[in-house]
Amino acid sequence: MAEQKAFKWNTLLSYGIFAIAMGFFEAAVVVYLRLLYYPDGFHFPLVIIPTNIAVVELGRELSTIVMLWFAATFFADRFRERFIVFIYIFGVWDLFYYIWLKLLLNWPTHWLEWDILFLIPAPWVGPWLAPALVSLGFILVTILLWKNPEKFDGPVFSKNVWLVEIICALLILLSFFWETGEVIHGAIPQYYPWRLFLFAYILGLGTFLWAYLKK
Repeated sequence: MAEQKAFKWNTLLSYGIFAIAMGFFEAAVVVYLRLLYYPDGFHFPLVIIPTNIAVVELGRELSTIVMLWFAATFFADRFRERFIVFIYIFGVWDLFYYIWLKLLLNWPTHWLEWDILFLIPAPWVGPWLAPALVSLGFILVTILLWKNPEKFDGPVFSKNVWLVEIICALLILLSFFWETGEVIHGAIPQYYPWRLFLFAYILGLGTFLWAYLKK
């Protein structure tokens, strides 16, 4: 495991500052895109953008994830420590993306406003609150493990816990793809499966907490 001294709070703070800056970078690009394609404010149905711009946008999103991951790889050699730092950076980045959009565009305007969450391999759609909750969960998990780094070698990373977390992640992804087909065909999304999302979210976070508290 990474040396105990690596788990300093100023290290986590540094990663947080990096993620906040990345969140502004992401929000700035979205500000430009909305000024170009949604001058009256973002709304569904989606505006069909030129193919070359869509390809660039896909590349930008993929590049952002790559940058977040490589930032995490500088922390430790083992995958589990790198992964936890990655989800922490991802969580802070995603939360501050919405905070920056609120400050720059006064958007979102309400808690359940729909958004395009991601584009790879197809548009992820849902109320912005859903990914924000996931990001809060990521941050909580990281803080708990940072406080007790010996837990990295405990049941938190057992095969059974990993299996449950992967299943929960897939169910959450399913909720984000629930209205993808409608959106692609120019419709306005109407239904988000909150019950599915909350079931997976609570099960995933609850499983982690159970394993974390287990001696």
